[in-house]
Amino acid sequence: MSTQHGPRGQAPGPGPHPPRITRRDRGVLRTKSIEQSIQDTEEPEHALKKSLSALDLTVFGVGVVIGTGIFVLTGKIAKEQAGPAVALSFVIAGVVCALAALCYAEFASTVPVAGSAYTFAYASLGELPAWIIGWDLILELALGCAVVAVGWSGYVRSLLDSVGVHVPAALSGSHGGHFGFDLLACVLVLVITAVLVLGMKLSSQVTTVVVGVKVTVVLLVIIAGAFLISPENYRPFIPPSRPSAVGGGLAAPLSQLMFGFTPSDFGVMGVFAAAAVVFFAFIGFDIVATAAEETRVPQRDVPRGILGSLAICTLLYVAVSIVVTGMEKYYRLTVDAPLADAFKHVGYPFFAGLISFGAAVGLTSVCMILLLGQSRVFFAMSRDGLLPQVFSRVHPKFGTPHRSTIVLGAVVAVVSGFTSIDVLAELVNIGTLFAFVVVAVGVVLLRRSRPDLPRAFRTPFVPVVPVLSVLASLWLMLNLPAETWVRFAIWMAAGFVVYFLYGRRNSRLARYLRERDAAGARP
Repeated sequence: MSTQHGPRGQAPGPGPHPPRITRRDRGVLRTKSIEQSIQDTEEPEHALKKSLSALDLTVFGVGVVIGTGIFVLTGKIAKEQAGPAVALSFVIAGVVCALAALCYAEFASTVPVAGSAYTFAYASLGELPAWIIGWDLILELALGCAVVAVGWSGYVRSLLDSVGVHVPAALSGSHGGHFGFDLLACVLVLVITAVLVLGMKLSSQVTTVVVGVKVTVVLLVIIAGAFLISPENYRPFIPPSRPSAVGGGLAAPLSQLMFGFTPSDFGVMGVFAAAAVVFFAFIGFDIVATAAEETRVPQRDVPRGILGSLAICTLLYVAVSIVVTGMEKYYRLTVDAPLADAFKHVGYPFFAGLISFGAAVGLTSVCMILLLGQSRVFFAMSRDGLLPQVFSRVHPKFGTPHRSTIVLGAVVAVVSGFTSIDVLAELVNIGTLFAFVVVAVGVVLLRRSRPDLPRAFRTPFVPVVPVLSVLASLWLMLNLPAETWVRFAIWMAAGFVVYFLYGRRNSRLARYLRERDAAGARP
């Protein structure tokens, strides 16, 4: 459906040749045209400032993906599921992400609008699917940011303890059965919120510095660890298979409950099972797409940012996994801080401290970019009228969605201050995979419905690549615990209630159609 704008801030008005209104246009699957989505970005009070380059986007991608996972997850999965072959697990997970990244790149270059998967779904699948994915992303990015803030707080408290500065237990968060307020996590989120309000360029500059420090630490660890590798530790590269020690009931993977399939640790199947876990170390590269509207040349730079950041992160993950399993036998690795402890065991405690410092610094950028992505999805949904439009106003000086950023930052600060990291972490994963499925399906549908659209980047081998992306994402989703699916279903049910009570009637598309009907348009 193609529409044009009425006066600024009002619902879109009819063009010179009014489009035919079908039953689908009036239903929950009504779509918003690409042209209309792009036109909405040009309204002065809703227009975000364009200041980002391909390098900025690549830095954002690396900044959000490289977190504690590179220092913790690599050794943990090597010890418990894959052995030295964890490097292959990272390659497999990287391939799954690459399939999704190719689909994201086409959409982001075709629809350079804030909102990422939400905006893509609105243009291809319809309003209700778009609402579902937007509602999902708001939860996932908020909880992801809170998880990172709580993790950052833990690293900083550890560093402060090492120099004799101790944070009171009442201000150290909830852990080990103790309830408290995590002051450091709350303050971090509030400071980052202020930086995001002050402008994207400032945010990108801060992120560039932080990512530079983080990547430097990672490279130093890789180089230093390479000289401490013992080839004997790689034998056997793929340890013999054994039944997985997962729990029963809702703690078991959904695939086990549905098909009676029992996952295995180690062996070839263990390598693939480990890929389902280490995949989550890559979560975040898709946030690059949420900044498309603030990019100077989005058709060229967004695909470069998405694919470039994913390639860099995959190489770093594989290199670190090779180093940590080469420094120490995989079954001797610790779970909490495997890489740091490996350096301690070989007599280099300095690098253990360096790893803790790099993790603490790196988590700052992860938290910032997750909050950035969430605020842009919220902003896009508000601009479309699915959420109150007061949150879609852009600051006249800074060119940022300051209201949505401040509100979401305050909520995340409170959540991170009062909630245990274990409770938060369980809810973060399923939404990203769901978004991958939506985007892959959307690419195929938009190719069929709008073959005329100019596409600066085209996903190769359509529909094969999107279909593979859907199958790979669904496979990983089935490996998530059943309780994660239950929580996801509860949040989605709440989203349906909000949509049908508010969003369906108040969306700008719905208001436009009502105005057309009142003007005498006939189906």
